[in-house]
Amino acid sequence: MSLSLVGLGWVTPLGSTIEEVWRKLLAGASAQAGTLGDSLGEKSYRAFQVPPDAIAEAAKYPRLRRSSAISRFAVVAGLAALRDAGIEPNEQTAARTALIFAISNGGVIYTKRFFHEIIKSGAQAASPLLFPETVFNAPASHLAAILGITGASYTLVGDGAVGILALKMAEDLMANPELDRCLVVGAEEADWLLCDAYRKWRLLRAEPPLEPFARPAKGMILSEGAGAVVLARAGDLQLQRVHPGGNFARQRELVRQLDRIGREIKNGEAPDFVIASANGTFIDDAEREVCASHFPGAAVYTPKPALGESVAAGGIWQTICAAQALRRQELPPLLHAPGELGLTTARSPAPNKWRRAVVTTCGLNQQVAALSLVAR
Repeated sequence: MSLSLVGLGWVTPLGSTIEEVWRKLLAGASAQAGTLGDSLGEKSYRAFQVPPDAIAEAAKYPRLRRSSAISRFAVVAGLAALRDAGIEPNEQTAARTALIFAISNGGVIYTKRFFHEIIKSGAQAASPLLFPETVFNAPASHLAAILGITGASYTLVGDGAVGILALKMAEDLMANPELDRCLVVGAEEADWLLCDAYRKWRLLRAEPPLEPFARPAKGMILSEGAGAVVLARAGDLQLQRVHPGGNFARQRELVRQLDRIGREIKNGEAPDFVIASANGTFIDDAEREVCASHFPGAAVYTPKPALGESVAAGGIWQTICAAQALRRQELPPLLHAPGELGLTTARSPAPNKWRRAVVTTCGLNQQVAALSLVAR
């Protein structure tokens, strides 16, 4: 089925409006890392966090007053995408709208608080008000309630590729003629507990900058926020193909999976640029190889140095970057030159030069997926 991107919205460490963040990316800006510490003050980690003013809109929704940060990110991004699509949320539009929420780590802050209360004072002391925010579908529930969606609402759990897989699921849902659109949202929140886990897995670096394609890989910086897109059957940006990708049991299998995906999504038509998920970890070498093998003439950009690794939100952020680059016919510069990559970087091409983009996503928990986007 042919679907189009008709609305974009995001909440990022650089801000929350499409034009504001895109302007900063074009200028080569990078988010400022804050410090997250544990309750004992023994360890601290650096992460890119969303500034409070980026989600000020959430304050007018009473149901979000006690919600976790991830729910506020999701609601603000989702509403922005609907506004960008020219859709006014009401009973009629809600009845013909599906919602898919992509998530990886969930509401970690509330999960940690709920667990700590049980450990500290026993099960009877844990507040039942905290528990709903610990489940994976809490953000989707908040957003669906605010929009009035009572029908198709799903939460998809995965890793950094889950945003693209949610778009694939949207294709299946839109086979239902009673739906006019599908809102896909991916979101994450940053917490000390997450940073500690990724550090123990040897995936995190102590301080910025995040340096994609560096050899050896130096690690990533976690971030938080949300990305949202509205899919409909007609629009100027066609979702040409969403490749469901696959899983890899070992890191060395990732190259083989990406090679297959690159070959199949290219399908004889080279993209003008690739929005990669390179984030300073082992996935960079795999994306280096697929770009060199299947997209050698394409410009390559990754938003991770500017926005950090936002896991479930990352694939949606990449898709938004691809859509903006096709609409505006310009790409932000790489913040760190790839050196011996042999890949090109480009900015401000001639009008109407770029027509096709590819987005590749490699998760850290063995998922990989991709999509191609075409400007009509």
